[in-house]
Amino acid sequence: MKKIILTVAAVFALSFANAQDKKEGSGEGFGKGDIYLTGTVNFMNEKQGDLKSDGLTIAPGIGYFLTENLALVGSLEYSSSKNTAEVKTTGFGLSAGVKYFWTPASKFSLSLGGQLSYMTEKEDAFDVKTNTIGLNVPVGLHYFVSDSFAITTEWAGLSYTSEKADTTGAEATNTIKLGGDLSTITLGLIYKL
Repeated sequence: MKKIILTVAAVFALSFANAQDKKEGSGEGFGKGDIYLTGTVNFMNEKQGDLKSDGLTIAPGIGYFLTENLALVGSLEYSSSKNTAEVKTTGFGLSAGVKYFWTPASKFSLSLGGQLSYMTEKEDAFDVKTNTIGLNVPVGLHYFVSDSFAITTEWAGLSYTSEKADTTGAEATNTIKLGGDLSTITLGLIYKL
């Protein structure tokens, strides 16, 4: 655990040390008017006793820099899972928001975002539909490995979700989370057009 914390601290230090890098000199990083594509693909396999579940989530996204530091972001999401009891769940969602980048013209950049999301999932076996509205404020770190590709990660932050099943008498489940859980770091790629 100490190694993970020290590694994250070193990455933060390097990102601030590279603040003087200019986009004109290196050709890396983000600038006003840049467009980038991003996305996540997750596969899940879970087993509890005799019950086994498999799932897949695909979420492509896009970002557009309004200024040197501020980007509009949006994404679509599709998820599907099925278990050994033949219960299939499918979901569709979308999210939109903004992301503020520190040192966007260097190899390293740190970001703080704000996104509003909506997700609807349907469980076929019981014909139950669940709608979820969320607000997420994640912290991110990005490293350019070339002029067009960056490795990106998000962790920590603040999130609020309200989930409600579309059945008679169902009540909404509201959840607020704040913190930095290093066990749920997400990794991804960014492609700058």
